[in-house]
Amino acid sequence: MAGNAREHQGWILHESGPSDAAHTVLLLPGGMCTAVFYDDLVAERALGEVSLRLVVTAVPGHGGTPEPADLSLEHYGRMAVELVRDLGCDVVVGHSLGANVAIEMARTGGFAGPLVLLSPSFSREDESRFLRVMDQMATVSGQLPFRFMLAMIGPALKNVKVSAERRNVLVGELKKNDAGFVRQAIRSYFEYLQRHGTLAPALCRSGAPAWVVFGERDDVGLRDDERAVLESCPTVSLRVVRDAGHLTLNEQPAVVAGIVSEAVGRLPG
Repeated sequence: MAGNAREHQGWILHESGPSDAAHTVLLLPGGMCTAVFYDDLVAERALGEVSLRLVVTAVPGHGGTPEPADLSLEHYGRMAVELVRDLGCDVVVGHSLGANVAIEMARTGGFAGPLVLLSPSFSREDESRFLRVMDQMATVSGQLPFRFMLAMIGPALKNVKVSAERRNVLVGELKKNDAGFVRQAIRSYFEYLQRHGTLAPALCRSGAPAWVVFGERDDVGLRDDERAVLESCPTVSLRVVRDAGHLTLNEQPAVVAGIVSEAVGRLPG
């Protein structure tokens, strides 16, 4: 995503669509990811057919962006609530870590609008086994496991169903990360999940309309008790995207665009 970046209260923002659009959507990418990961979704025709202003950013510190002093998810949630208030956002779309930031916004009552949550982790057990192992290894080896992870990020994305050119772009964005920051951020993230046990009941209690979306090959999952909570919650719609893994926004952007349009359709006016 090029050209139109600006900084606002620690966030690097990329905006598209008319400034006087009827609605504004904030898009938060996952851990280690940048705004570039949303390019496929932003380009989808379905989003251009409605009056939308799209604001794409990165969770501060990720993808080489300036990092805040406090890396807790609670702090990221407060930052994001302030951002949506400043920008007048009606809908929040989050992927992976970005989805967890969005859940935190709803959990605290800071944002009650529609949420599109792509591959969130409602508990530590839901998160990918690989990331949990890396976090455990880091307790002994420091940032070394994350240096290795960044070095091997290209082969790790070989099964993502995008063009080779697009894959190279995504790998390049991930390599902008600092291993030391990633280690601290992942540790803080897992501590957050451990503190809260499971976030599924909190999401339902928030009353925020939410679409919880996973790829059918996703390495992030749901505990049985969490699935039961979400399936019985009247404000939550649980979706599975066919022929996609963790990066549904890149592998099946048209499907995700349809879900975003559905969320926007819940708004008045």
